[in-house]
Amino acid sequence: MTARHRAGLRAALVSAAIIGAASSAAAEAARQLKWADLIPKATASATDALRGKTFFGGSTPAPDNGAPPPPLAEGQFMSVKRRQPGNDRPPAVVPELDGQSVSIGGYVVPLDFDATTVKEFLLVPFVGACIHVPPPPANQIIYVKTEKGFEVGGQFDPVTVTGKINTAVAFTGLADAGYTITADTVEPRTK
Repeated sequence: MTARHRAGLRAALVSAAIIGAASSAAAEAARQLKWADLIPKATASATDALRGKTFFGGSTPAPDNGAPPPPLAEGQFMSVKRRQPGNDRPPAVVPELDGQSVSIGGYVVPLDFDATTVKEFLLVPFVGACIHVPPPPANQIIYVKTEKGFEVGGQFDPVTVTGKINTAVAFTGLADAGYTITADTVEPRTK
């Protein structure tokens, strides 16, 4: 091997290392979010927003005296309209997040899927949100779109979504989402 070939090989290896480091840095550049980061500091905490929510009703306000809400007639709990807390006003979102590359973990509520491949879903902070209990506030639901789709492991398996977040409200038939992420990756999360 000539000196010229060695120099060319060395340059190619250096270029490959730089490209690999740049790809790794781009993946690491995503801001790691927690669900509390989606709530503006000026608004009430998530627990205050959810305080009046009952397991089945979601819209029965807690009495001012701290007593439990009156019981519903037997068999009537499914007839109560399920509402998201605060759905009578625009969702309180953190506008500074708009356009950022982020990464956040949560649970999948599929919206558009083909067999076991999901392309659109709601990302929620806890298992069963939007399905078995009233939906969380809109700023605790993220509408996720992924062009490639991903294979669902198990219904209650957590995932990590990485992509660009927007503060555009998404109206779905299941719940309103205060944020939208166009996902680059959706990966199973280790517990």
